[in-house]
Amino acid sequence: MNKNMLQLFDARRDVHVLYAYDEIRKYIEHVIAYAKHGIEAGDHIILIENPRLSPAIHAELKSQLTKEQMEFVHFVKSFDFYFSSGSYHPPAIQAYFEKMLEPLLEEKATFRAWAHVEWASGEVPIHLIEDFEKNINVSVKNYQFPLICAYDNTLLQDDIRNMLLERHPYILAEDDIVISDLYVTTEA
Repeated sequence: MNKNMLQLFDARRDVHVLYAYDEIRKYIEHVIAYAKHGIEAGDHIILIENPRLSPAIHAELKSQLTKEQMEFVHFVKSFDFYFSSGSYHPPAIQAYFEKMLEPLLEEKATFRAWAHVEWASGEVPIHLIEDFEKNINVSVKNYQFPLICAYDNTLLQDDIRNMLLERHPYILAEDDIVISDLYVTTEA
């Protein structure tokens, strides 16, 4: 991640970013840079991540951060997060997220999140993903935290990709953040 992009996270707390990644190596580099920058800014880091990628991310962070800094990194299994109710149900995901934030909010800690958005094999209806993104956009504004939502670009159908561009004000493209031309402001 470049310096200008990281400065955006310092300047604004309510930043909701779409990242449609193509390669895992670059994906992991972005997670590490985002987490390290957050730690350096004094934030707790919530990493909602696939368990097959978590060990590599954890090992890399552990090699670059102190033991005390690692205490600010909180891994959440993506499957547990998205399917806490047994299915991909946006209100249940929202409730799970808010419950997860309670300790941080109680201690008035700042935080940022990285959400690797996935679903089980088969298609999740677009309206469920759209509902999730609308809800999380409200949370980003209400709780004032930066969030990157990462999707595997190779799995995104055009209709889902277009909807995601409409629901995220910012896009992580290559090594920079750009403003989404398709973003539609929605007030909840």
